[in-house]
Amino acid sequence: MSTNVRFATSAVLAGFLILGASAPRASDDDRSAPCRSLPAQSALRGALEDAQSLPNGGFGLQMWATVVNRDGVVCGVAFTGNDRGDQWPGSRVISAQKANTANAFSLPGLALSTANLYSAVQPGGSLFGLQESNPVDTGVAYGGNPSNYGRGNDPMVGARIGGVNVFGGGLALYKAGGGLVGGIGVSGDSSCADHNIAWRTRNALNLDYVPAGVGDDPTRKDNIVYDITPQPGQMPGVSAHGWGHPTCSPAATRIAANLPQTR
Repeated sequence: MSTNVRFATSAVLAGFLILGASAPRASDDDRSAPCRSLPAQSALRGALEDAQSLPNGGFGLQMWATVVNRDGVVCGVAFTGNDRGDQWPGSRVISAQKANTANAFSLPGLALSTANLYSAVQPGGSLFGLQESNPVDTGVAYGGNPSNYGRGNDPMVGARIGGVNVFGGGLALYKAGGGLVGGIGVSGDSSCADHNIAWRTRNALNLDYVPAGVGDDPTRKDNIVYDITPQPGQMPGVSAHGWGHPTCSPAATRIAANLPQTR
């Protein structure tokens, strides 16, 4: 083999290696094994856009959403605006925290939404300190090229984000026939509107076969609970059942009581 031929062959092989190294991650829309039970990024974005377009009791802002699998691996990130700057930039990581929290603290037989955790983590609450556990992996959260944030190749995809968030917007994901498959987190508006949007997004994705929750509504098992009684000198007060969340607006409260039923 001549020197020129050997050089050309080496260049071709090097090109293949470079292409392979820069190929999209397997956890994008080709649905690698860890993410096959969860929606593709395009489906996540479509469901999120539909949910955001409805009255949700907030400010009508653009939204972020993240989905993680049962191991906390990010399987999809999406936003509703035309570009990543149309939503609060900080809400991208918050949505991932919410997804991780709902998955990490739900079980096959009992779902806890992030809204359900608000009162329990306050000083004196039964889960005080929980919000300091499981910190966000900042390398995953802020790494990569920002131009890919919220796209199919978002740098968080395929990695474990971690993080704990304890206000509305995070829900566990349950498939038909039973089975906890991960969590979804939504952020970008008031915490109460975030919950309503996350709920509607999960319903549209057909992943709301929730077995049980801590609220009093058996038809909306892990719904946000508004049972906090204001106390003098306290903000926000005391939750009657220990799983309450502060109210944001009368509209958001009314909408939550009429969200689609869990299946």
